[in-house]
Amino acid sequence: MAAKNERTERTERLAVLIDAENAQASLIEELLAEIARYGIASVKRAYGDWTTTRLGAWKEYLHRFAIQPIQQFGYTRGKNSSDSSLIIDAMDLLHAGNLDGYCIVSSDSDFTPLATRLRESGAAVFGFGEKKTPEAFVAACDKFIFTEILRADPRQEPATPTASVPPLEKLLRPAIDATARDNGWSPLSAVGSLLVKNHPSFDPRNYGFSKLSDLVRKQRYVEVNEVTSGDSATLYVRPKEDSRHGK
Repeated sequence: MAAKNERTERTERLAVLIDAENAQASLIEELLAEIARYGIASVKRAYGDWTTTRLGAWKEYLHRFAIQPIQQFGYTRGKNSSDSSLIIDAMDLLHAGNLDGYCIVSSDSDFTPLATRLRESGAAVFGFGEKKTPEAFVAACDKFIFTEILRADPRQEPATPTASVPPLEKLLRPAIDATARDNGWSPLSAVGSLLVKNHPSFDPRNYGFSKLSDLVRKQRYVEVNEVTSGDSATLYVRPKEDSRHGK
């Protein structure tokens, strides 16, 4: 007989570490909702010099969402004071061994070595920052979510995807080719997993779509096939015949 509190599916325990001096307080509700997709926020801490008026907007949200403020005095003028405190706490939590992953909320590239170190230890690392975040920090994370998309209404989808650099086709085609089965079709779930592995910031919401399936259906060079089995359906994709020959 199974124990009363035994779970049939393991839930990831996450630490949410916020660089309050380099993140928007007004986005915290959307941010925590996004984090809930990946696991439970077992630790929630925000770092900064709380004796200053610059972080006044955060105080309402700290109480509302049970986020622990961590005081870090600014010893050097013009330098973000929260970096060292956040990094030390992250390493202490890592050595305690009670967590599965870390959510680093900042657009500061100073956290690149931390993200790399956490991943080397087997922990999952989710980054959250603005689109101005340096590529090195983005690449150091397992997945990076641009906070601008957390404000977007996914129901308002454009007829065609927005332009991106590099172009979306240059991301999709290699992922489809690499996951193709002998029959030439690629499971869309495998394509999505590979896209994130190769490009941590990839997210269909960056292009105005709430789901990857909606995004690929809008690409003229992609053919989509839906296979239904019972109550479930699986999507498969492959390049269209004419696009394979450059037509």
